[in-house]
Amino acid sequence: MNFQKNARSSPAIVLTVLAVLFVFFMTGVSAQESSSDSSVPPTSPNGPSAALRDVLMAACSQSQNDFARFLTARNKEAFNRMAPTARVAFMKRFVLLNEAGKPSVTANPSGRPIVRCDTPAGAAEIQIGGADTRDNVAFMPVQLRDATDTTNASAIQVNMGLVRENGEWKILSLGVVLLDLPSLELEWDSAEADKNELAAVESLKDIADAVENFRRKYTRLPASLSSLGPPLRGPASADAAQLLDSDLAAGMKNGYSFRYVIVGASGLGAPAKYELAATPLSYGRTGHRSFFRDGEGTLRAADRQGAVGSASDPRMPEH
Repeated sequence: MNFQKNARSSPAIVLTVLAVLFVFFMTGVSAQESSSDSSVPPTSPNGPSAALRDVLMAACSQSQNDFARFLTARNKEAFNRMAPTARVAFMKRFVLLNEAGKPSVTANPSGRPIVRCDTPAGAAEIQIGGADTRDNVAFMPVQLRDATDTTNASAIQVNMGLVRENGEWKILSLGVVLLDLPSLELEWDSAEADKNELAAVESLKDIADAVENFRRKYTRLPASLSSLGPPLRGPASADAAQLLDSDLAAGMKNGYSFRYVIVGASGLGAPAKYELAATPLSYGRTGHRSFFRDGEGTLRAADRQGAVGSASDPRMPEH
């Protein structure tokens, strides 16, 4: 597991230097909660260390709802507008792991939390240091390392900031970066859009393979994508052939919607043809290009501003 590589490969964040953070604190934070009780110890169940612990656990499991609880109201609105894949990519930045994991928590001899994130590809340990709390702002040093690294050669040190909003601690900064999702959401969506487009093409190929496997087994075309999905119970059948995952069988995956249409009056026998289409669920955010597989099996692509593709679109180059 290469933490340094994962850290560099994350999409760029708009940098705001610490001087700007200081101005932000002085002009906005103290006024926001002047009536709040600032006497809560940093290590208490309601303190910033506990909040950061829960943030990291949510990021580990890639639980979008739990993670959003620790965003300021403004950032939460922007987070909810982001494409689901962009939200996941954003959460990955907090643990530097590519897959969703199972979080667990222990404590060091000082009682400070250590979050462990176990994934199929490996595990990470995240040590949360003591909080420097001033009024409604807290900063905590965090060390991330490969759980198998006993020499700390892979360790990454970063400071994380939290701000108290309406009596609850919320994420403020990652390192020297002020968390400003309204300014970043389009950037993160754009970074994920290219990946979504590649995934959509692969999904069209998976659907075509599933349709052909269905045809060979049942000597006809499936009535719909749902006929290719997993059964709710019992063995596979012509109504649920277990040839696609549940997302594709429902017609939506990785920011794209998928359409399957039988061409002609009958789906019986080998001559029957079909067309497939993949269209961005949110044009410009989850993808730009629409993809179309015509009745001859030719894959086409065009930027149709979110409209469904057609047989008149340019052919995609074969790889």
